[in-house]
Amino acid sequence: MFRTTDVVLIAAMVAAAGFTYKTKHDAEQRLNHIGKLERQIRYEEDSIDLLKADWSLLTQPVRLQKLAESYQDQLKLESVQPRQIAGLEAIPLKPPPAPVEVKEADAKPKDAIKDLLLLDPIATGDIGQ
Repeated sequence: MFRTTDVVLIAAMVAAAGFTYKTKHDAEQRLNHIGKLERQIRYEEDSIDLLKADWSLLTQPVRLQKLAESYQDQLKLESVQPRQIAGLEAIPLKPPPAPVEVKEADAKPKDAIKDLLLLDPIATGDIGQ
């Protein structure tokens, strides 16, 4: 009744159908996962937009001025006077570092430094250790 080639072809057809079903199922799962991620992204973007709107409302100069006036006694805030604003030239410069004393016992002979340089052809930041 059935020949060997018929059985092999039927088995190949069943295997191909199984593989096609598994591939379709995996693709649908990934598509559902992508949809879920897109919904989460949309939710986060909406949340960010809402937070930006809240921030712009909270930082309105008129609102902040009213709050500063109503809490003047607790905060003890004062207006900035033009004489309080200084330029860069008014900032003092950083003092130079104090000189380091080198004792004779710590000093290395120049020949030893030359030997170190000859050993390592790539000069690095520190050669005296």
